[in-house]
Amino acid sequence: MRDILPPESARWRRFVRHFDDIVSRAGYGQIVPPLLEDIGVFHRVGEATDIVTKEMYDFVDKGERHVALRPEQTASVCRAFVQHRPATPWKVWYSGPNFRYEKPQRGRYRQFDQVGIEVLGADDPLLDVEVIALGWRFLSSLGLRKVGLSINSLGEPADRAAFVVALEAHFQSNIDRLTPESRATLLKNPLRVLDSKRPEDVSVISEAPRISDFHGEVARDSFAAVLDGLRALGIPFVVDEKLVRGLDYYRLTTFEFVGGTLDSAQNALGGGGRYDGLVEDLGGPATSGVGFAIGLDRTLLACDDEGVFPVEERNLDAFVVDTTGGTHALVLTELLRTNGFSADRAYENRSMKSQMKAADRSGARYAIIVGSDEASAGTVVLRPLREVGEQTTIGREELLSTLKKVQS
Repeated sequence: MRDILPPESARWRRFVRHFDDIVSRAGYGQIVPPLLEDIGVFHRVGEATDIVTKEMYDFVDKGERHVALRPEQTASVCRAFVQHRPATPWKVWYSGPNFRYEKPQRGRYRQFDQVGIEVLGADDPLLDVEVIALGWRFLSSLGLRKVGLSINSLGEPADRAAFVVALEAHFQSNIDRLTPESRATLLKNPLRVLDSKRPEDVSVISEAPRISDFHGEVARDSFAAVLDGLRALGIPFVVDEKLVRGLDYYRLTTFEFVGGTLDSAQNALGGGGRYDGLVEDLGGPATSGVGFAIGLDRTLLACDDEGVFPVEERNLDAFVVDTTGGTHALVLTELLRTNGFSADRAYENRSMKSQMKAADRSGARYAIIVGSDEASAGTVVLRPLREVGEQTTIGREELLSTLKKVQS
């Protein structure tokens, strides 16, 4: 975990505002789920996943309730749907931190922020296309050009179950070729073995059965409709039958947005898929669902690699320099701020030289200087700091109109 300091924190806020703008225009409203949930909410993510078995921050609270810091937000959104029963289709977006006790690495921390969308109550492959398209449009709007879309279908539950049986048989017959880590994973969930990026596992994984060989008619038709929809929107994609994602609730469509500038073992910027059945697992009615989440840390690393969506310098409109004791600076900065200008000042009755240095460091466009002569005359000196121009002495009543003119 770490601190996010300015000006980087301003880029984080801009990232979320940008996401809000993209998805709000598609009819998504914001949901703010709690950081803490009953641990049972997240057990539905998958009892065999590392998130549940190793990575959750969980504890018994003072009321003897077993709770957990959220490791992801889809399960929380589904719990909220079960609790509040909004009209469907329910289209929501979210942002904020999640927590996983995992090994920190480039672009991954134990507290990490995500933005994401979820749609509950609509079973239509073209909705999958809308969801994917919104993620693609958002990443493209940041300026990213080296992002790829990988997509797969895990089929219906019966398709997936048959595939898992065949997959387990394949890996068991080749168990001596698997790494110790993958052997341990095999005992918990054969699907997770497909996630291995270890070179020693590559050949045996490449020989494994293909999920598409187990698709029933529903899965085949649904996946074909999704791919046709992506083609209709001109969104490029690669079908990757090893893509299973890291959570057990996915079925049918699964997808990932992959950063082309990042290390191949940690290059997923985000992803998601369809999770029909999760609402039922949480005690609600049979309800379809689809969505995605995108990580801020890794996406901003990709932006840095491509030189897009940079940290913006946030310069002030004015810095007030007051050599008469500070009261004039107090009044002037408040006047400027209440009239829509960004303004700051120095404190502790520093010297004129010290205050001018502070004005320059602030990045302010103008210094507004008040000395004893200006205080007596009811004037200020307006001095340009970032552009060529002469300083002028003007009355305080003219200050706001003058700044508005030069600002426009």
